[in-house]
Amino acid sequence: MTNFNQVYDRNNTRSVKWDALESVFNTDDILPMWVADMDFQAPQAINNAIIERAKHGIYGYTTIDEDIEDAIMNWLEERHAWPIDRSWITYSPGVVTSLLIAIQAFTERGDSILIQTPVYPPFSNSITAHERNIVTNSLVEKDDYYTIDFDDFEQKLKDGVKAFVLCSPHNPVGRVWTKDELQKMADLCVKYDVLIISDEIHCDLVFSDYTHIPIASLSKEISEQTITCMSPSKTFNIAGLQASYLVVEDSNKRNTLIEHFDKQGLTQLNTIGNIALEKAYTDGGEWLDELVHVLEDHKNYVVNRLEKETDLTVTKMEGTYLLWVNCSSLGLQSEELHEFMIQKARVGLNAGHSYGEEGSSYVRINIACPNETLIEGINRIVTAAQNKA
Repeated sequence: MTNFNQVYDRNNTRSVKWDALESVFNTDDILPMWVADMDFQAPQAINNAIIERAKHGIYGYTTIDEDIEDAIMNWLEERHAWPIDRSWITYSPGVVTSLLIAIQAFTERGDSILIQTPVYPPFSNSITAHERNIVTNSLVEKDDYYTIDFDDFEQKLKDGVKAFVLCSPHNPVGRVWTKDELQKMADLCVKYDVLIISDEIHCDLVFSDYTHIPIASLSKEISEQTITCMSPSKTFNIAGLQASYLVVEDSNKRNTLIEHFDKQGLTQLNTIGNIALEKAYTDGGEWLDELVHVLEDHKNYVVNRLEKETDLTVTKMEGTYLLWVNCSSLGLQSEELHEFMIQKARVGLNAGHSYGEEGSSYVRINIACPNETLIEGINRIVTAAQNKA
């Protein structure tokens, strides 16, 4: 059993979450509950494998072999009922890198790309960085639950969208899309010949009543229309090791992607990332099951406290470890809300407006931390909200 309540001092480890507070929040006197990495150690099997490899002391160029491919294939089939062929897999340092390369490879300057806001900021950044046009299919919020406006979705595709970047499960609203929702989106993309670029990095972090379905697993036709971007990095807290992969059934699309990765010199994963990826998928299952229970308990704790002790409301969360909290009751504008959480609550949270204008009255809270940290952070938010009222 892993002790998920152990507190580790992450200061002075070059941690973005802990050591970059001054540059991000203009103060280091806050509790960081923002960027999406966890304050838990990775599974011991991963740590042991890295230590054992380090004893060798030679870190030359590293190849990817069938053992790594088998680990990915077995994980996707056993955890997500998605049997894939090893030839469909290609590799990348990270999912955001994959998004950038896919946009570069399959769209042209001035093309329109659809995203569903409020959504992970690198989606819009990746589009504008390549001088493409952002088209938004805003998610519909009712009673702290988000759904898709399919009429608007279809109209946007009909108007000439070239690609659709799907976030599944969705960050930050926490939806785990149902098979029916995925089928409707996919069928429309096939109908209007819109490429699906699916970010499924949170696919393993799904709560007990829900099931993640890879959109490409719905049918061969949909699979050939889809580029799926995945990684064990969020699941096992190994983002700094830069190991991710893409699953692309259509050989023409896959070869085009590989060509563009090659042009950028992104032709191999690093030695330690290779080891972590394989070990995560071969020996990390029990650790992950424990983690999901911990995260579900944390979610329930935060929801109960915020909704009983404040007028803040939490979006119904089906997956990820990122809570999307509606702070409109505080009566603050987006920048004021961000400063309120820094100056009054003394917590570092992700500002909702960075996910799109729909998030202007929201904050995103990372709950993947030990109980002691979680309780302290929520105490600070509750106290600040009560004093504001």
